Amino acid sequence: MAQTPESDPACDVAHGTAEGGAAERTLVAVFASPVAAYLLRYGHDLGFSTVLVEPDPERARTAGAVTSVPELDETADIVVTDHHREELGEVLRDALAQPARWIGVLGNPRHEGPHVAALEALGVPAADIARVHRPVGLNIGSRTPAEIAIATLAGLLADRNGRPGGFEF
Repeated sequence: MAQTPESDPACDVAHGTAEGGAAERTLVAVFASPVAAYLLRYGHDLGFSTVLVEPDPERARTAGAVTSVPELDETADIVVTDHHREELGEVLRDALAQPARWIGVLGNPRHEGPHVAALEALGVPAADIARVHRPVGLNIGSRTPAEIAIATLAGLLADRNGRPGGFEF
């Protein structure tokens, strides 16, 4: 259908008169947490195929999660939702072994992320460690788990679409 002066493809999608044509994509939330629950809920609404990874078998059973990072491709975005867990290094090492499009760890940008030391201790090369984004999401002053999830997803979408909304703090 040809675009007329009155027609705008983005408006047509917003009004429900055209399909958005979302590409196949995967969102992996690591560690069962309140932020992960919102990421998966909102991510599903945004067209992501969602996966929760929880290495602790008991927590995984309770949360309906898998216990290790599944086989992924370059359409996957991985968000680690708890940087205090002892499994942080191992989970990130396994994620970095995947061709994931994007990997990030939640955390305060004013402090060095504990993932750096955890990965160094496991012998992960510096170039791989540099693939891990921190902080994640848009700087909108998020305080609640839902707000953090929204900021994170907005940042992922901006990055995926090559927009400047990005990760500048």
